[in-house]
Amino acid sequence: MATAAHWVAGARPRTLPAAVSPVLAGTGVAVYDDAAVWWKALLALAVALALQVGVNYANDYSDGIRGTDAQRVGPLRLVGSGTASPGAVKRAAFLAFGVAAAAGLVLAATTAWWLVLVGLLCVVAAWFYTGGTRPYGYLGLGEVMVFVFFGLVAVIGTTYVQTETWRLPAFYAAVGIGAIACALLVANNLRDVPTDRAAGKITLAVRLGDERTRIAYVLLMLLALVALAGVALTTSWWALLALVYAVPGARAARVVRSRVTGPGLIPVLQGTGVAELLYGLGLLVGLAIGS
Repeated sequence: MATAAHWVAGARPRTLPAAVSPVLAGTGVAVYDDAAVWWKALLALAVALALQVGVNYANDYSDGIRGTDAQRVGPLRLVGSGTASPGAVKRAAFLAFGVAAAAGLVLAATTAWWLVLVGLLCVVAAWFYTGGTRPYGYLGLGEVMVFVFFGLVAVIGTTYVQTETWRLPAFYAAVGIGAIACALLVANNLRDVPTDRAAGKITLAVRLGDERTRIAYVLLMLLALVALAGVALTTSWWALLALVYAVPGARAARVVRSRVTGPGLIPVLQGTGVAELLYGLGLLVGLAIGS
């Protein structure tokens, strides 16, 4: 029987910066506009964290029942390792989605009801990443959806529920956050290319091949730099405090370009997660000072 520690590991806490960072960045834009609503920011954070945990459990369940995780290199997978039953992991995923839905309904009720549709699309996208008969994560489209939902939707949505306006700096911040989130997924899939290819999981990394995937990682991290310049030009140069992301980001990029494989890429995942968190935090602090 899975212990509490197993369930925590199965939730993959190292992926949580991908949920926290968009909320930090989006709130930073709201703070710059002197329109921050902190209880809404906290609700947006609850939505993001619950969705991230939900998608992690959903992936664990779907990959586990397909046998994709039989030879997994990375962190513990509950179903693939036999630690927890598929049914229990599926219920955990939908419980997390339920928490996200509850927090999202409060935001919709106090902002705009059309946000319910956005929330529904987020849950559907989370489930069908590896779920269903034709999961888009198995077709090389995972990075596209990560950019859209953990970049554009998460950052712009966080700003919108607080300011109730569409802000260009939020778009630039969303591009930057989305690019690093995609880089995180690219690194994860680069590590898993041999096992994914054998299991028939055709990720973008499998499609591109080793060398082009490594180039894609570097380009995504550079795209975040370009997007940061966009934020600074439309708000304050204090936004450039987010350049601190380049310290762990450059370190991770060097490892990627060194051609290490398998477990050797795990530090890249850690470094990219830290880079994304620093990017969001740097924007929040920088825009708060610049306001």
